Amino acid sequence: MAAVQDGSIEPEPENEIKTETSNEVLGNPGDASGGVPPTAPVAAVATEKPAAAATDSTERQTLLAVLQFLKKSKLFESEEILRREAGLLNEIGDSQGSGAGGAALGGGGGAEPESGDASSLLSRVAGAVATAQSANATPAPAKVTPVVTGGDDQPDVNVVLAAYSQQGDPVLYPVYYSGLKRFIDSVLDCHRAELSQVFYPLFVHMYLELVYNQYEKEAKAFFDKFHGDQECYYKDDLRILSGLTKKEHMKGNETLLDFRTSKFVLRISRDSYQLLKRHLQERQNNQIWNIIQEHLYIDIFDGMPRSKGQIDSMSGSLAGEAKREANKAKVFYGLLKEPEIEVPLDDEDEEAENEEGKPKKKKPKKDSTGSKSKKQDPNAPQQSRIPLPELKDSDKLDKIMNMKEATKRVRLGPESLPSICFYTFLNAYQGLTAVDFTDDSSLVAGGFADSTVRVWSVTPKKLRGVKTAGDLSLIDKDSDDVLERIMDEKTASESKNLYGHSGPVYGISFSPDRNYLLSCSEDATVRLWSLQTFTCLVGYKGHNYPVWDTQFSPYGYYFISGGHDRVARLWATDHYQPLRIFSGHLADITCTRFHPNSNYVATGSADRTIRLWDVLNGNCVRIFTGHKGPIHCLAFSPNGKFLASGATDGRVLLWDIGHGLMIGELKGHTDTVYALKFSRDGEILASGSMDNTVRLWDATKAFDDIETDDFTAATGHITLPENSQELLLGSYMTKSTPVIHLHFTRRNLLLGAGAYNP
Repeated sequence: MAAVQDGSIEPEPENEIKTETSNEVLGNPGDASGGVPPTAPVAAVATEKPAAAATDSTERQTLLAVLQFLKKSKLFESEEILRREAGLLNEIGDSQGSGAGGAALGGGGGAEPESGDASSLLSRVAGAVATAQSANATPAPAKVTPVVTGGDDQPDVNVVLAAYSQQGDPVLYPVYYSGLKRFIDSVLDCHRAELSQVFYPLFVHMYLELVYNQYEKEAKAFFDKFHGDQECYYKDDLRILSGLTKKEHMKGNETLLDFRTSKFVLRISRDSYQLLKRHLQERQNNQIWNIIQEHLYIDIFDGMPRSKGQIDSMSGSLAGEAKREANKAKVFYGLLKEPEIEVPLDDEDEEAENEEGKPKKKKPKKDSTGSKSKKQDPNAPQQSRIPLPELKDSDKLDKIMNMKEATKRVRLGPESLPSICFYTFLNAYQGLTAVDFTDDSSLVAGGFADSTVRVWSVTPKKLRGVKTAGDLSLIDKDSDDVLERIMDEKTASESKNLYGHSGPVYGISFSPDRNYLLSCSEDATVRLWSLQTFTCLVGYKGHNYPVWDTQFSPYGYYFISGGHDRVARLWATDHYQPLRIFSGHLADITCTRFHPNSNYVATGSADRTIRLWDVLNGNCVRIFTGHKGPIHCLAFSPNGKFLASGATDGRVLLWDIGHGLMIGELKGHTDTVYALKFSRDGEILASGSMDNTVRLWDATKAFDDIETDDFTAATGHITLPENSQELLLGSYMTKSTPVIHLHFTRRNLLLGAGAYNP
């Protein structure tokens, strides 16, 4: 592997060193002697030295010019910091002396920066490359750290767009692009699929450069000629791009700023990358090379190039694939140890106990849900990693009820599918936008576009509010049944309406103890409602735009919200300010979910990525790419190891959280997948879609068939099995009702909900 093709290319190799990943082994750019790549022949080092020396000189010239400008502007503190960072404290004299500064800058006796104004300094910086090539002096071996690089910082709009101003002849853009296209079409098949990934980001940036420099006619011709060559899953982005035809359109355009400020990530094998680099250097194609350096992050891996299918399965997001480093952090996906609770025997069990041995048989049922977790899961977080609310007596009673129900739970599988009970909202002229069931399936709530929330009881027990203050004062507070006495039988009804929002309600969530209900709305607030008084207790104001989704933690107390401002916020019910702000998505956050152990939060976005966030420190620990449309639903498996996601592309994708890999793709739906739910023991995955169907998938088989070895985890070489039809256990049509929510009861009866669409 030759690091550089020949010695005729002066500045490019150094630029490459700055933007390339750590996988590319090159010499230290600040070292005068250069570094020897372990795998490169010695000849390669010899040809690289002149280029490295010239570029080192360029870097020093730029730094010295910037230092001089800071001094002229009387920004002495900034100048001092930059000198210290760059290791130039002893290299430059004071502003009066020319000395080393003049020698380093001019090399061949050029004018010193002190003698010129700021504009001459900046023009000197712009022409630094030419100066370096003509300089004969060898630069001093000082280590220069790249202080003044743009990197991953997110600058303001004008700075972002200014990068497009220093560009070449607009007539040559189609020539450059066509030349690269011909080259990639001519390479071996094994490299072609990988190198084709550069077409889309190059096309977008070249088009935007033409528009910014007001070559509108040439930009339109460029777009019309090449937009048909892009992958079909970018068609929505291209439609938005086609509307940007003038320089004025670019300012304030969110999609454009996203694309400019976040580097597009491509994952390419080392061999394919070397082919591309050699071609661009031989052709002196600086236009494309500059775009690759400035706007692309090339994640290089060793090994065989990936196939077209492997690349397509991971592509499609707004900013390319996730960097492999993004999915390397340790994730504690195991479940927390359940508290041990004594379960009293049922009355019918006590009556049936005529034999002495019978009670002994019942003992294993004492702690049926806790029995799995008596040994601490090695992948589980510590119990005290995040503070969780203590169990109240009512919570313990509810857990006992849950354990009793679990003993009667139906064991599901391919031969034993769940029954499905579907709740259809008729005459929902208000526009049903969200549905949720309580964990014990006793209540169902609906959020509507007319800004109301409505709660129904789905058991014979009616909903009752608390008595008025006057009536409460007459109650004996020490009586055993005080909680029953405070309820007002006169107000009992099958449903209750909750008023308070001033815009459509987009998400709702019951608390695990069924005492509270959360709702989020277009009015940018999240409201907490009491299900005892059916009144609003708190309005949480933190989002600046509509809030699309909210969800309670499995342990209560905490909840998550996400919306149009691209930020997810973690709240506690007793704090009016968010505890954590999760920022990183490039478009609206459309769905949110807590991990079963409550230590992590997953968010799905319109940028076609899913992110997993650590509640403890706010870090993003996983980024999943592969969907070709905005993500609308997420579901964690009960054991916490896996995540399922559904999107507008009609696909359900399965993810291994521990390894950070996609491990399955379930095809079958013909419209947006809007609801996902695992059965209580994780054997079945149910998906509901806007195509009016509920589909059941064999989750056990999907996860058991996966063999995730170290190589796959390291390179991302996943090959998804085409077994959707084998995993599909059943498909059930509604009459004309899109499915917007699914829920498994404690006994594994599947409940669905949606509004009838005549």
